[in-house]
Formats: sequence, C-alpha cells, structure tokens
Amino acid sequence: MQKIRHDLRLSETISPFGVGAIVDIRGESLIAPDTSWWDRRTAPEISCDRLLARLGGGVLRQPPAHAGRAATDTFSLPYWRFPAWRFCERCGSLSQLTRSEKGRWRNSCQCGGALVPMRYVAVCVSGSHVQDIPWFMWTHRGHDDGVTEEVRFCRAYRELRFERSTKRGEGLASLLVVCGACKRSRSLAELVGKDALLRDGIRCDGRQPWEPVAPASTPCDAHLVAVQRGATGNYIAERVSALDIPEEKPHSIEMAEKIRTHDLYERVVADNGGPRSEQIAGWIGEELGISSEAVLAVALSGSDAESPLLDLKDGEWAAFVKKIKAGRDGSNGDFVVDGWQADRIEEAPRELRRVIAGIGQVHRVREVRALKGFRRHSPEASFIPADLDKDPRHRTVYPAIEMFGEGIFLQFDEDAISEWESQPAVSARANILVDRRAHSAWAVRLDVPEPRFIALHTIAHLLIRRLAFASGYASASLQERVYANSDRADKTAGVLIYTAAGDAQGTLGGLVRLGEPRHLFPLLITALDDADVCSNDPVCRESDRQGSSQLNLSACHGCALVSETSCETGNRLLDRQLVLGGSDVPGLLEAVLPAVRRGVATS
Repeated sequence: MQKIRHDLRLSETISPFGVGAIVDIRGESLIAPDTSWWDRRTAPEISCDRLLARLGGGVLRQPPAHAGRAATDTFSLPYWRFPAWRFCERCGSLSQLTRSEKGRWRNSCQCGGALVPMRYVAVCVSGSHVQDIPWFMWTHRGHDDGVTEEVRFCRAYRELRFERSTKRGEGLASLLVVCGACKRSRSLAELVGKDALLRDGIRCDGRQPWEPVAPASTPCDAHLVAVQRGATGNYIAERVSALDIPEEKPHSIEMAEKIRTHDLYERVVADNGGPRSEQIAGWIGEELGISSEAVLAVALSGSDAESPLLDLKDGEWAAFVKKIKAGRDGSNGDFVVDGWQADRIEEAPRELRRVIAGIGQVHRVREVRALKGFRRHSPEASFIPADLDKDPRHRTVYPAIEMFGEGIFLQFDEDAISEWESQPAVSARANILVDRRAHSAWAVRLDVPEPRFIALHTIAHLLIRRLAFASGYASASLQERVYANSDRADKTAGVLIYTAAGDAQGTLGGLVRLGEPRHLFPLLITALDDADVCSNDPVCRESDRQGSSQLNLSACHGCALVSETSCETGNRLLDRQLVLGGSDVPGLLEAVLPAVRRGVATS
C-alpha cells in the first residue's frame, strides 16, 4: 500500500466517491472499500440520534479530514486500485503488473510509458458485484475458427497487448486485445454483446474488489455484463439525511396521550364499545375539544402501548410548525427559526395569503447525511451495505458528514390544499404519475406523487431557480425538503429550501434574509411568472411524458428542473399545470398571477 497525495472534498467521500465508487485520480482508477477498512481512530464519531434510529442503530463516522498541505503522516482513506488490468500508452503492453523503483511503486511500464486502466469492467446484473475482466482468458476464448489448440493452451501471459487498428472497422471493432505468442486477437465489439461473458465461461466472483478471496465462497449465479468503468449505473448510492432538530410529537400523538391519561379513559376501555363508552367518550371529547369518535378510535386501537418510531419528516414538520407559532426565536443552538403566521403577513396578495399558512426564517440548521450503502447496474440489484464487517461484536459504521446552513420554510394552509386536491381534474392529473410510479420497479422508492406533493415539489424547484439570482448562492448549493403527505393522521404540506456545506459554514445570511415576507413573496410571484411561459412551450406545457422514465409532466430544463443534487427525487415528479393551471386542470396558485397583473394594470 502506498499513499497518493490527493485531496477530495469531504462531501465527495459520501457522494459521488463513497464506499464502492470508482474514482479517477491522476491517471489512476481506484475504488473505495467499505468502512471496515477504515482506521476508526482517525474517523471522528458524529452524533445524530434521529438518523441512527432511522438506520436501526450503529455508528456515524466522518471520514478523516485535514487542513493545509498533505504530508506522509496525514490521516487518509484507503482506496484499492481497480481495475487492476492496465495497458501502456506507449508500447501497448497489457498486464496486472506494477513496477517498483527504489522502493516506490510506479504507475509506469518498463518502457517508461504511463499505464492506463482498461476501459471496461464486469458487473453482475443482480448481485451488485464488480470485478476485472480476465483479459488473458477472454482473448483466448471464443467460438470462431481462430480458437486452435495453440490458442487454447497458450500460457504467454506477458505477451498480451492492447492495440488500435482501423483495418477491422471503427468504434469498438477497431480496439483489439492481441496475444504476441499465439497471434490470437479479439475486438472489444465481441465483449459487449448479450451474454458475451457467459458464453466465454466468465462468471461472477460474488464479491467486491477489496474483499479477500474466501476459500468457502461460491460464485454469484447472476450473469456478468461488460460496462465502461465510468458508467453511472456502476454505482447507485443510497443515502439518508436528517435535520438535527429537537424532536416534536405530531398533534395526533399528543392528543392520543392526553386521551389515555384522562381520568375517565379506563372506563371507556372497560366498556369495550358498549353504550356507556360513547357517552363517556363524549365527556372526554368535550373537555379536550375533540370529537367522541376520535376518543373511541384511540380506545379501540389499543392502548398504552408505546407509539411507533416517527418518520424523520414527521418530527421535523412538527418542530417547524411549533417554531412558526412561537414567532421570534431567541434560542441558541443548531436549530433557530423565526416564525411568521398568516395573520402577521400583509405583504402578499390575498390569493397567495389564502394558501400560505406560515413562513419560517431558518437562521441555523444542522443536517447530517449518511451513506447507507449502494447498488450496481440497476436499482433492483442487491443492496450492499457500507460496512461489510462480519464480526457480530462490531457495530455497523456508516460514513457521514455534518453540515450547517440556513434556509426558508413555507407552511401551506391545510384547508386550502385539501379543497384544491379534492377536485377530480386535479386527482386525475396526479394519477398519471401515480400509475407510472406503480409500474416501475425502482420508482416505488420515490414519494407517492399525490397532488399536494407534485405541486409543492414544483413550487420548491421554481423558488430554487429564482433564489439563485437573489441569495448569493448558486442553484446547486440549495437543497429542498418536501413535506407533503395526506395519508398520515397529521397531514403535512410545506417545503424547506436550505443550503448546507460539509466543508464550509453555509450561513452567510443571504438566503435567510430573503425569508422575510417583504422579500419572499415578490420572489415567489416572480418565480411563478418565470414558469408561466417556458422556452419549450407549447411542447412542454402540453406534454405529459417528460423526464426519466416519463415521471415528469409539464416540466423541463427550460422551466422547472434544477441540479439533481438539489432535488430529493432526482428531478422527477414535477408538473407546472398543478401549480399554474392549464388544459382544464386547476392549479394550486393559478389565481395569483392574474390578480397581480390586474393590480399592476389598474395602478
């Protein structure tokens, strides 16, 4: 093992160069091993109880970091050389050998030419394994007349060369692997056909490149495919993040606890749905300001059992709503939010105030992001955890980083949202994406595209595009977090737009300043005006088949798409019509722009 002095940004060690990813550095092709290879003394632990609860326990550790120039004793991460097969760009010699000179490994050939990693590697289609293509074996295999006895029994391992020749055609057909001893040659065009590696007897090893070869291990049964080592499908990371905020219980759970602790509750349970239970439930409901049906629902659901673990966003939503009701926030810490309720907002037109229930100026927020694991080749492939340590005494280690930033939170009025999404045309429009999500094997991991989610998600994108002009942050530096679900007991309808950086303090103040109503509402109206006409209209406006797997409706790069790193769903589940209306579909904010334009015309 030899240290290569090269710096990565701290955030890049989670994505895109996290555990299992292939990294190109200074002409070398490397792969990051799992966290069991880390020196845990140099990887500080990060605390975030909410995220660990979501992950099911374990330890969050930040990859080693340093400031200043790298030296020989600087803390570092291990990376494996992959693929091991390389060719000399001068003489074309192809091998797995590494030259040593004066006690140091050199990435150069005996002739002095630089060694270049082979372009293709082998990935299994369902096991998420990756391995080198055994080029010597592959070159001497095949089903043509050139496979003679001399070729079959050739052992000239040092005579392999990688050549380029235009005599056999163009593209992959012009790239050849040639054996100098038996004169056998094959073009890379024979490598990428369907089941090409299987026909040549090359099977999956059932492991990752950094894992040792276990004597009892059995090869994976999945077929191998040859892919370019830099293909995006070679690494599909699964990340999870949480805002480090004081966990708040949603209103439904707080009310259920009040019901269970009421003096008359035991009498409701004892009657077990009898005639007296309705009368007693009415007394409890009258005292607590709720219906008797709600009291009976709690009593019949069972009892004093501890409530299940809340979803991360449920606790965050409850915390934001509490902060907005509290108004000015004079607290210290990592979660500081000034709240503005609708009755304090006068700067917006009436059509917009009817939909917006509150605004939160997030002065400081801490986010923790962790890498849970990855898949290869397809989202349906087997999941590989970030820690492959088999020792049951060791707790699972997840790579994680903490980021500090600022943001803007928008709470939408539940009554206005419910009234809008109950319209048949609205639900029919959203059901287009619901059906496509249901018929996609990988899209089921995305949020359910109910009308409120699509509308609020699109509004978040429109605001991000406009805030990039006014906040001082680039669009790629802004993140979204959408709270939109009507299936829970406590319905959610809001968006958080925030900035956070793992290697810099993202609290310059430019974004949170724009959270004041007098700044935010003009920006929101301008964002709606920007999206009212797209440069690709009328094609974009009338389309309902855009984006990856056709999971966007009226949304394209000209109007609603942002950097994929900024979006929770990778620029999917967007539609301008559900925001601004069109094609007989009523939009959530379709009345805003006409009202503003009428006001401008009369003034």
